[in-house]
Amino acid sequence: MAIEKLLLLGCGNMGGAMLAGWLAAGVPPTRFAILSKSLDAAPEGVELYRDVPADSDHDAVLLGFKPHQLGELSQAYAALTGSGVAIYSMLAGITLVQLQDAYPDADAHVRVMPNLAVRIGKSPVILSETGLDQSERDFASEFFDLLGSAVWLDDEDKFDLVTALAGSGPGFVYRFIDAMAGAATELGLEPEQAAKLSQQMVEGAALLASQSDVNPHELANRVASPGGMTREGLNVLDADSALQNLLVKTLKATADRGAELAKTAEK
Repeated sequence: MAIEKLLLLGCGNMGGAMLAGWLAAGVPPTRFAILSKSLDAAPEGVELYRDVPADSDHDAVLLGFKPHQLGELSQAYAALTGSGVAIYSMLAGITLVQLQDAYPDADAHVRVMPNLAVRIGKSPVILSETGLDQSERDFASEFFDLLGSAVWLDDEDKFDLVTALAGSGPGFVYRFIDAMAGAATELGLEPEQAAKLSQQMVEGAALLASQSDVNPHELANRVASPGGMTREGLNVLDADSALQNLLVKTLKATADRGAELAKTAEK
């Protein structure tokens, strides 16, 4: 199970971004195939099936449909997920046990949670598995490292929380960028200028944080001189831990939704 040929069952926004990331990293398109009735076209060199193929030489499949479709599609895809095949699932909230129940004949089952930055090779990719030996885990690490950084989570109970942070997190960052620009606009800047400055500021700050030898908390302190402008703004964000409390609620709501999706798939 070295993922010599990966069959994508569905290829929406995330699946398409992952495929684009692998191709950009130099993986030959002949190592991929897509099964999708709705996709207009596949990237050059990638085989596109409209119906379940009678024969396929894939050794891994990537589940890219909606979580609530698991029960419906488990039988439809049974012929593609048998012995000699590893299941990789992007289905939010769906547990390893549920994957094993849906596709009992597969050799291994792996949960995968990336974010859209896989397209540019800058996403953490969270992985949790059952059925892989160490050499197969190592190969999977190398394969998903091409999209950013593969991170194995051996405590599956934390998968929804990690998904909330690393998978859904970009959505929250985009909201922050938009809110910063909106606040500056409300205070007098032109909208286009505020948006451009907000985006560039976050890009530079994130890049510096990733290359710095100190943590973001200390970086913030280094920006903020005692009694200066930045410190005055941080005092607002830090008051009563308002920002952290808001994010605790945000991550909890996101993680809790994962458990709800798992229950929906069981109905």
